[in-house]
Amino acid sequence: MDGKLKGEMVTLNSPQALKLHQKSHYGQLVQEELQLPLLEALFLMEKEKLNILQEGRKLSLEEATDLIIERGLLNKYLVFKDLRNRGYIVRTGFKYGSEFRLYERGKSPGDGHSDFLVKVMIEDQDIHIKDFSSYVRVAHGVNKKLMLAVVDHEQDITYYNVEWTRP
Repeated sequence: MDGKLKGEMVTLNSPQALKLHQKSHYGQLVQEELQLPLLEALFLMEKEKLNILQEGRKLSLEEATDLIIERGLLNKYLVFKDLRNRGYIVRTGFKYGSEFRLYERGKSPGDGHSDFLVKVMIEDQDIHIKDFSSYVRVAHGVNKKLMLAVVDHEQDITYYNVEWTRP
């Protein structure tokens, strides 16, 4: 399957693209076209399910990975990839001030609401307590759990479940 790179999105227009969206919940359908964020497109490229075309030329896996790195998305991609490989449905969390919304295994966007908001952080990243508090408050306010995904210098990921409690 071939997708065309247009800015931050890869677009596909084929029956296979529609099946990919319906079965595995990748991307967003806009009219008859499937739009994949670059993170999802690279993941599918690594799984040998997608070719990314830029101006008619097929990108190599290395070139596609370089696009992610150049745009400062490597840590976000590592978390996305890890969660998808674990069987979760991963959607954007932009609306909630986080990187991702996460659906429990066996659930999908059409079956109800996501269970987690995922915030991606770097191992030695400083975070102000007011920012941290706002992440927890937003997650609690929308009835979701907050998961911190901390990427270390070796690109290993540690997940922390953060819950709001009343003293």
